Amino acid sequence: MTEASQAEMHHLRLTVHHHVGWLEFNRPPVNAFHQQMVQEVVDALHEFEANRSVRVIVFASALERYFSAGAELRTFVGIGKAGMATWCNLVHQIVYAMRTSRKPILAAIHGVAVGGGLEMTLHSDVRFAAQDAQLGQPEVNLNFIPPVGATQALARVLGRTRALKYLYDGALLSAEAAFTLGLVDELTPPNALRETVQRYAEPLCEKPPEALAGIRHAVTYGGGLSFSEGLSVERNLAIELAGTENFEEGVRAFLEKRKPQWRR
Repeated sequence: MTEASQAEMHHLRLTVHHHVGWLEFNRPPVNAFHQQMVQEVVDALHEFEANRSVRVIVFASALERYFSAGAELRTFVGIGKAGMATWCNLVHQIVYAMRTSRKPILAAIHGVAVGGGLEMTLHSDVRFAAQDAQLGQPEVNLNFIPPVGATQALARVLGRTRALKYLYDGALLSAEAAFTLGLVDELTPPNALRETVQRYAEPLCEKPPEALAGIRHAVTYGGGLSFSEGLSVERNLAIELAGTENFEEGVRAFLEKRKPQWRR
């Protein structure tokens, strides 16, 4: 596995393997987020987005038993409204960076995954979970709500009623229950999680980047609009893609029965 740039990354482990960029939370003992760690996630996302060698991004954890315990609660002691506004502005940078990324984003969830760290995975495209993982959003028990975009993402992923029930309960779910609910898309044996995600990601790395970006934008952005507005987004993207060299190459390669040579 090849190391990516890790300038000023004290609480993340960044690696690149066969064009798959792994962003792993790495703040023992439980990956509790404080301001510096949140800022590092923002910076790492921008770094991977700008790195032409990285074609797929994966959110994961470098710790054995924890994906993330959420925010470090000491951070919130006496935080008040002004402090919380600053915190929300910072974590929302992660939300916007993930949702506007032109690259596929996957999640590899294992161990205990709660709070803000788990919220980040809701903005990924496909979520894989180890069969022994435990997932939950316990914020209601603190007289709080998930502030990293979970209310909006869950309403779209689960639907209003199931999202409300899940957030009202604030309970820790087994991986199987999370899969049944729709919080994760695929379950894997614990010792096969990383290999499974890497195996899924590598074929994506070989697909044309403009098409992946177009699909991601049409579904992620267009899915929050009315149908007619979303249809307009799809139309504009189709027109834009038709003017690319890769579209021309894709059509010619298909007609000539050969493997396309994508420009990147």
